Amino acid sequence: MAEQLVARLDDVLAILVDEPDDLPAGRRIRALLTPDGDSAKLREDCAVIQQAGGSNHLPLLWRFFTSHRQVLMRLARTLDFVSATQNQSLIQALRVVLANESRRVEWLSAEVNLQFCSERWRKLIVRSSEGEPTINRRYLEMCVFSHLASELKSGDICVVGSEAFADFREHLLPWSQCETRLAEFCAKVDIPATAAGCVAELKQRLAETASQLDAAFPDLKSDLAIGAEGAPVLRRLQAQEVPASAIALQSALNRELPTRNLLDILANIEHWTHFTRHFGPISGNEPKIKQATERYLQTVFAMGCNLGPNQAARHFVGEVSPHMISRVNRRHVTVEKLEAATRELAELYLRLDLPRLWGDGKSVAADGTQYDFYDQNLLAGYHFRYRKMGAVAYRHVANNYIATFRHFIPPGIWEAVYVIEGLMQAKLSVEPDTVYSDTQGQSATVFAFTYLLGINLLPRIRNWKDLDFFRADKQTHYKHIDSLFHGAIDWTLIETHWKDLLQIAISIQAGRIASPMLLRRLGASSQRNRLFLAAQELGRAHRTVFLLNWIGSLPLRQEVTAETNKIESYNGFAKFFSFGGDVIAENDPDEQQKRLRYNDLIASAVILQNTVDMMRALQKLADEGLAVSGHDVAFFSPYLTGGVKRFGDYRLDLKRPPEPWIRDRLFKDAAKAARATTLATEQANDPAIE
Repeated sequence: MAEQLVARLDDVLAILVDEPDDLPAGRRIRALLTPDGDSAKLREDCAVIQQAGGSNHLPLLWRFFTSHRQVLMRLARTLDFVSATQNQSLIQALRVVLANESRRVEWLSAEVNLQFCSERWRKLIVRSSEGEPTINRRYLEMCVFSHLASELKSGDICVVGSEAFADFREHLLPWSQCETRLAEFCAKVDIPATAAGCVAELKQRLAETASQLDAAFPDLKSDLAIGAEGAPVLRRLQAQEVPASAIALQSALNRELPTRNLLDILANIEHWTHFTRHFGPISGNEPKIKQATERYLQTVFAMGCNLGPNQAARHFVGEVSPHMISRVNRRHVTVEKLEAATRELAELYLRLDLPRLWGDGKSVAADGTQYDFYDQNLLAGYHFRYRKMGAVAYRHVANNYIATFRHFIPPGIWEAVYVIEGLMQAKLSVEPDTVYSDTQGQSATVFAFTYLLGINLLPRIRNWKDLDFFRADKQTHYKHIDSLFHGAIDWTLIETHWKDLLQIAISIQAGRIASPMLLRRLGASSQRNRLFLAAQELGRAHRTVFLLNWIGSLPLRQEVTAETNKIESYNGFAKFFSFGGDVIAENDPDEQQKRLRYNDLIASAVILQNTVDMMRALQKLADEGLAVSGHDVAFFSPYLTGGVKRFGDYRLDLKRPPEPWIRDRLFKDAAKAARATTLATEQANDPAIE
């Protein structure tokens, strides 16, 4: 390309040498450069060469922008954009763009305040030429829409009448109401109730954590080293060895566990809990369909295993049509009903003895896994890690292996924004206060608000060495770890905006504003938003404390790794039951969310059945004289699939007598307590329920 342009320039020079008269020379040059009258292709080639010689990619964007230009202009005319700050420069520039939408000239004579854009954009947009237009129309359009998108994300620009892009400040509790809740809130989350006290407490914690690591550094040399450039190097973690006694006990246990059909498992859990009572007509009336319970279980099986109505109906024994399954799914089952049924199974699981050996449910691991989707729908997107189209199933799994939250999110959304929402939406009797996550489950802003809400965020960060460590004070230096730090926390900024940050935290806890929407706004970089900067600073302080603990504590690293491995195991376990296909064959957003909840309902039912079978088998082994210790059982998990039959003819028989264990007082009382707790939760959320 460069050679062609140089050759073209040489031809121009040859014309100038050959033709002394300007008018004929100009005509020949025009015919040479634009034989078809269009200079766009030549200009694009020039832009490519300019980009190759520099670092500014912006000149190359026009050919990608043109295919979307008309739609963007229509959106800009339809939506009512307003600035959430006093800076109106972007809104004014948008008006200039819309006023000149139909013009085809390249340069405009217009007054445009470019305060909102970077110097790279200004160099492209503005030219200094006396008596001629000075604003490049193309670059101005691209610049305005690019900044409009970024400021919509950060909340600096809002859309009147929107839910997701409204001014979030309008949804916050008034500070007068926050003040009445302040003492109780701060006591619950264990933070000081004043700005000065909060800053002093966190500053002291950061200073003490750094000093303790510096003092302990000589004793940590076997696990921790600091390179010449100040980058910490940690020894690779070794997997915890499973004792031989636990392996022997697992083998003995496997021999005692029964083999079950998946439909029989659903029938057992229904006999035990009657979880299908949560399903029914949206009107609230009693179901009019025959054998309603059987139809509900068949629908859960068909949709949760991703078979769909058509494929499942072919294999059910008896008169089951695709229409029956589809109708029950559409008319009798909603996202909320599936959540209620799954919540009851989780409550029952928490009341069994065996899961308490695995965890107390006070901590959860958060992670997302990719599911394939049809390309043409609002939720699907290209996932850069999996290198394919789909959506992300974001889940929380408790330390005792049961899932407590699930939601499909687009691949482009940072998973960390759902950390707080997942805890608040679980609505279980046990409230977790610790979250383990991976790199996607953390950010400086999320660290800030988990701290303010009393949540202990413990992520396994992939590139944690690239994160900056911050000192508590500029004057503080350390003997061994000084090279780790690259700045100091601006405590004044945090203290100045402490009231605003706390107002947001109290509003989130009160349910006045959705945390994902808020964290997406405050997680997007905005140098004009002082609240964003304050949240970033608070998050940096809290994250530095975590990182210092991370590199200084081998048990902490082992704990975080073990807990995050649990949710990865759960994702594989749940997908084991989604054997009907790899693609979620739905384009309706509500149906997509239902598919995920159907799948988790089946997984929860199998976990319950496995837990019961393990408890009975372990009791039998103990009665036979085999040594059964809690230490060995702690290495087990309920994610057992070897005894679950997924394929064959699907026969659902609810008329057979319930298995004897269902009437056992141990399991009967647990189901009764779980049912009462679930009902109390439903009544708290909807007072109309009696």
